[in-house]
Amino acid sequence: TGLRRMILNRFNPLIALFDAFEHLWEASLSQRRLAGIFFWVYLLALALIQARRAGLMPSALAAITPSSHFAAIQLAFTLILAVEVIELIMSIPSSFSRSVGKQFEILALILLRDAFKQLSHLPEPVDISTNLTPLFHIACSAAGALVVFIALGFYFKIVRRISYSSTAPRENQAGYIIRKKLLALVLLGIFAGTGLVDLFQQAVYGTEHHFFETIYTVLIFADIALVLLSQQFMPSFHAVFRNSGFVVGTLLMRLSFSTSHPWNAVVSVVSAAYVLGLTWAVNYFPPDKMDTKRSEKNENVPQAGKEEKDGGQPR
Repeated sequence: TGLRRMILNRFNPLIALFDAFEHLWEASLSQRRLAGIFFWVYLLALALIQARRAGLMPSALAAITPSSHFAAIQLAFTLILAVEVIELIMSIPSSFSRSVGKQFEILALILLRDAFKQLSHLPEPVDISTNLTPLFHIACSAAGALVVFIALGFYFKIVRRISYSSTAPRENQAGYIIRKKLLALVLLGIFAGTGLVDLFQQAVYGTEHHFFETIYTVLIFADIALVLLSQQFMPSFHAVFRNSGFVVGTLLMRLSFSTSHPWNAVVSVVSAAYVLGLTWAVNYFPPDKMDTKRSEKNENVPQAGKEEKDGGQPR
């Protein structure tokens, strides 16, 4: 125990770094400034696209600038989605239930982003008389986002925070949180590094990379690491089943990102329904009802009514 405490203390500077970033990120001033930056980036994108269409842009810059004004909308929602992913990573040290709720939010935003992304396939001015396919994809993505949003509302209504580690020593609980913060810090580094590399390659070579797909793949491995980590501190069957089930639900969510239209919306709705069903099940059958050791103990205890009926002599 002393050796474990000494090892964990070596990570105190990293934990302090994570806590400082979390405090800065969650400050209302920071959120307002981010919203203002996104607004001006959106206007700048519209201006650059218009400059390219008017032939007022150097050829090198025009080669990496979209020609459709709808690309500015897609950029704005991409920035919003990036913020949501960061908030998802920041929620890792908290409970599994909160993290899953954040996954729902990201899924709804991704579907809306896909709907706006389809606008880039439309001509300017908008004319859908010759091609209804983008309209169909927009409708599917928008409907899927609405269903996921409704599922999110029901999820927060029925979810209950079950503290599996409340009976563990306080030192173990602190060690569990420290490990989750270290994992979140590593994921933040991967997020920043991948984003910078993709921006550089797109700016220099004009090649589009699948940034979010890469991050979602990394998060799949992070989810598995969380399940294995939580099992050290919450080894009960109920806890392992719930946490593993949540990971399966988020895995379905992320697999939906790589499927084609309209199956991405279908898989997203299925994943939301699965998480809702899992949440209801773990609430309806709490840990005390699923404790096999307690059930065996109760079966071995003689029933008081039968003892009285037989004159106090157990049968």
